[in-house]
Amino acid sequence: MIRIFRPIPLKKIKLVLFDLDGTLIDSERDLANSVNAMLRHYGRKELPLEVIDTYIGDGAPMLIRRALGDPAHASFLQEALNYFLLYYREHKLDNTRAYDGINEALQQISSFDGVARKMAVLTNKPVRASRDILAGLGLSQHFFQTYGGNSFETKKPDPLGAHTLMTEASAEPEGTVMVGDSEVDVLTARNANSWSIGVTYGFAPQTLERTHPDILVDTPQELAQALTIPPPANPA
Repeated sequence: MIRIFRPIPLKKIKLVLFDLDGTLIDSERDLANSVNAMLRHYGRKELPLEVIDTYIGDGAPMLIRRALGDPAHASFLQEALNYFLLYYREHKLDNTRAYDGINEALQQISSFDGVARKMAVLTNKPVRASRDILAGLGLSQHFFQTYGGNSFETKKPDPLGAHTLMTEASAEPEGTVMVGDSEVDVLTARNANSWSIGVTYGFAPQTLERTHPDILVDTPQELAQALTIPPPANPA
């Protein structure tokens, strides 16, 4: 069900930014397997998938820091992060898939009322892995740009990445929407003075209860509807 908290002026939307993990792709199994491979390597106890899900969204360094229980030594943390990244690079597409209906939704969202929109990916995942996954799943053609957590000196929810993409797309904040599965994405939109849509089918729907997006959807099909079908006018 589509829940509208603040109607988005669809005719003004020229740029749509998408989170990656939990929004476009279901990558939780490969991420969890890679985290647990790192934990096994260092003699640590593996973590359940449900726990690792709660650690995803703020980038690989924070994911590994959380999985290790916030270790005190920076050198160990960096070593563990490097191990995770190397393992994940080899296994990032073992189980990862685009969510059912995402490809069709992207095709529908890319234009409204006969006017083409620009679309981009803004994720806290490392940019190389992000671009490789999009290419491997046949999704790259939808996006004019993909930026990751190591593309800038700051990560979401800092608005630097969103503002950079707006500049590249010649879009204004009021003509931009950020789509994501967690409060990080909603806060990114707010910090960039743009609109937000939260998807509940991802990894962190509970965080959307703390930070409400402008629109909340449960499926990729509803996401496409939210960005292409104007809501009915309120009765007089």
